[in-house]
Amino acid sequence: MYIDMHCDTLLKGVREEREEIYELPEAMADVKRLKEAQVICQFFAIFFPPKQSQYPEGVKPLPEDEELFKKAREIFQNTIQKHGEVLGQAVNYQEVIRQQEAGRVAGILTMEDGRAVLGSFERLQYFYSQGVRLISLTWNYENCFGAPNSKDVKIMQRGLTSFGKEAVGVMNDLGILVDVSHLSDGGFWDVAALSKKPFVASHSNCRSLCNHTRNLTDEMIHSLAEHGGVAGVNFEPTFLQEGKQESTMERIAAHIKHFVQIGGEECVGIGTDFDGIQGVFEVGEPTAMERLFAYLHRSGFSEDLIEKIAYRNVLRVIKESMK
Repeated sequence: MYIDMHCDTLLKGVREEREEIYELPEAMADVKRLKEAQVICQFFAIFFPPKQSQYPEGVKPLPEDEELFKKAREIFQNTIQKHGEVLGQAVNYQEVIRQQEAGRVAGILTMEDGRAVLGSFERLQYFYSQGVRLISLTWNYENCFGAPNSKDVKIMQRGLTSFGKEAVGVMNDLGILVDVSHLSDGGFWDVAALSKKPFVASHSNCRSLCNHTRNLTDEMIHSLAEHGGVAGVNFEPTFLQEGKQESTMERIAAHIKHFVQIGGEECVGIGTDFDGIQGVFEVGEPTAMERLFAYLHRSGFSEDLIEKIAYRNVLRVIKESMK
């Protein structure tokens, strides 16, 4: 059993013009395999890809943001309607537990790149009303919330906009989890200073083990832990080890161990990024996750700690931060 804080399977469904995502044989994840893997809760991201003025020949452009959101949410709802025995929507801790007790995977809708909020608190309320319970404030470009992670030091030092700073408090009050994955370092520290509730890095690793701007420094890990937050370990090869295209259990375990050493046992979870990453994977789909937990056990992790990593830490944050 586990909870995964990030996958891009809904966008896979949009790209392939699917009506639902119960079975996607070419994808890294689908609802059928999530159920087989006894997943307690899957965070389903609605990702807004980079805007492109021109697409390569033969590649169909994706819808504009508003239509993309509606289409992805429709796919999510269609899957629940057609396969309600295995998937149910959750918007808070009580709903996650209710779905679990009914034998269903709890699905939580999230947004990756808050640009569709358009700097509007009314839009933030709208997305909440549509079931969104986590927003990754930025992707890799600047938006209404603030600056993204970047190799440009000046951009990396910039933080949240005035809207972004106020939005952190509004999201806390609404019960939308603040996600700092993809955010600039300056933005991280603004969130840390402003958030009244635990926040998360839904799919990020340790920068001291892999020097990538998407990863967290030790100081960030310590601060995240102090706030009661959780980082979801990302299975992307280049976030695990520089210059590598293979995602191994050894490297995943190394990042988990470092999170525990710096932030303690309650600051780390799983954030696979399935269907948003590429490479060669030892754990590349939900039913393979048991191999990772068995590897952690062989590596000296206690059963109690493995349970915290697998689901208990994220479940606690859901309970404390979602409404």
